[in-house]
Amino acid sequence: MIIGNGLIASSLKNIDSEDMLFFASGVSNSLETRSSEFEREFSLLRNTLENNRDSKLIYFSTLSINDQSKQNSHYVLHKKEIEDYIRENSENYLILRIGNIVGKGGNPNTLFNYLKAQISNSNKFALHTKARRLLIDIDDIASFLDLNCAQIKNKTINFAYPYYYNLSEIINAIQLKMDKKATFEEVNEGDFYKVTFDENINNFFSKTTAEDYIKILTEKYI
Repeated sequence: MIIGNGLIASSLKNIDSEDMLFFASGVSNSLETRSSEFEREFSLLRNTLENNRDSKLIYFSTLSINDQSKQNSHYVLHKKEIEDYIRENSENYLILRIGNIVGKGGNPNTLFNYLKAQISNSNKFALHTKARRLLIDIDDIASFLDLNCAQIKNKTINFAYPYYYNLSEIINAIQLKMDKKATFEEVNEGDFYKVTFDENINNFFSKTTAEDYIKILTEKYI
């Protein structure tokens, strides 16, 4: 069963199963502050879990939980609260903390969509030279779950391609694919946070280099 209708939910249709409860509905805007939006997701999760006790719960959280600069944000506090609730109330679960998703459509403010739009529209933007980002192809979420979900029980896993891309690497790949030069100003700012990756994640991506992965993303989504 799939709960949700956004980008992640749509990507899971080919692996939908009566034995699995994919909870892909919730607050997608990390800048959200309205308590009603967070409570809506929490209420839906509680009710869904209560009515599907025999199914394995797969919940999609965020790698931002590891970002020390966002520890007091409404979004991160909400995700932490939901993760704790799942651990205490589900007997069979998998929590995936997702990195920066790259896919067709979705939130226009995601990093890849933002950079694509700026370059396409010839807009000048700031490039934070110290920033690093963990990317994930939306299709890899379903592929990973299809291969590994049944064997993994009651774990929280950081999920992204295990390489910290700097913004220059991402912009250069997009420029190359679009055959259009980006206009930006380098700013000596930016940050990133280190996360640890489960052996399952490293094995899943072991045959793809970081250079190849960014090329795959631009070929598919630019």
